Amino acid sequence: MKTEITIIVDNIASENLCGEWGLSLLVKYNGKKILVDAGGSNLFLENMKGLGEDVAEVDYAVLSHAHYDHANGMPGFFENNSKAKLFVRENIAANCYDKKIIFKKYIGIPKRMLEDYADRIEKVEGVYEITDGVYLVPHTTAGLSNIGKREKMYRRTGWKWSFDDFDHEQSLVVDTDKGLLIINSCSHGGVINIINEVKTAFPEKKIYGYIGGFHLFNKTDEEILDVATAIKETSIEYICTGHCTRGRAFKILKEQLGDRIEQMKVGLQIEI
Repeated sequence: MKTEITIIVDNIASENLCGEWGLSLLVKYNGKKILVDAGGSNLFLENMKGLGEDVAEVDYAVLSHAHYDHANGMPGFFENNSKAKLFVRENIAANCYDKKIIFKKYIGIPKRMLEDYADRIEKVEGVYEITDGVYLVPHTTAGLSNIGKREKMYRRTGWKWSFDDFDHEQSLVVDTDKGLLIINSCSHGGVINIINEVKTAFPEKKIYGYIGGFHLFNKTDEEILDVATAIKETSIEYICTGHCTRGRAFKILKEQLGDRIEQMKVGLQIEI
């Protein structure tokens, strides 16, 4: 059974399609269409049209995490698709912030999205099966708030601030003919942590591939090399990364991983 993934939005544009800081992917699996994220605007609608895809035909939607560059297109999705549920983590609240120097800037989902589209949004917990062979896997790694501290990312509850532990982030995992495919749009919880979380959730399954941003744009060369080394030690055969990985980190990963890794860009079509 063939699995197809098309990059709808990424930082890198193609000849006929525009890019933006954000990510959106369309997964075709077992006769179903799954939209993962909707980028930072309604650009994803234009790009889907340019790729010959009808957003009204999407069967399921998934929000990988509660950041604007993945969620701002979701109201446009709801307005143009009348049937698909949006699957999110239970802790998806509109309360994510990023600290720049001394100021905290809101970087979360559209603030009224959860109320305005409550009948279309499904909050899930644990490992959740959307449809046969398609799963949502949460973070189970302890201490992820330390990553939030390093990244200067916060959650706000009333007047209380805490470091983000990314409990609003989830991986889409698809059971393909070649093994499990992980899709995690920013991998804030750490690429290797996420691989290990999926291994724990599916101990008898092989992990074939990983698609998504790796959030390495602000990491040192040594940290990027550590990620590459750890990936080499896994059985993963295919990686496609872009968005928050950025060019410097991709170059280092490519030098280390060779043909195992591919650059993400708008319009790229992947068949497994």
